[in-house]
Amino acid sequence: MGAQGHSSRRDKASMKAPFTPHELAQFTGTEKRYRHRINSEVLFTEGVKYVADRAGAYWLLDEIALIQPCQKRVAAEIFQVWKLQVNASRSAQLVCEGGDGNVVYTRAIRLTDFPAEGITLWFADRTILLPSEY
Repeated sequence: MGAQGHSSRRDKASMKAPFTPHELAQFTGTEKRYRHRINSEVLFTEGVKYVADRAGAYWLLDEIALIQPCQKRVAAEIFQVWKLQVNASRSAQLVCEGGDGNVVYTRAIRLTDFPAEGITLWFADRTILLPSEY
């Protein structure tokens, strides 16, 4: 079977949602934090690690962590709401809103295998977290 057989198993596995909203809602008030590997000023919670592990989405954490020192409009927001909106075409839009709901950053993503539901993450106190973990 070789790589072709492996590839088809992966395709079947990626069709199944790696997590459910019910699973994510169980992450509350987490105590453990992980340091981002490139921007060591940014931390992320157990729930966010679970999402990144299950969906192969460490790239999403990189997007949030690496933009912080580069975009003044983003960095100026004490509380950030990050929304990954996945389209039927498997393209996506990553949007950052400030705490007041104003969009301060957007990025088009040409292709993603992130689950079709997309996700909302929050960034506060230098930490990426699930809304249920706030």
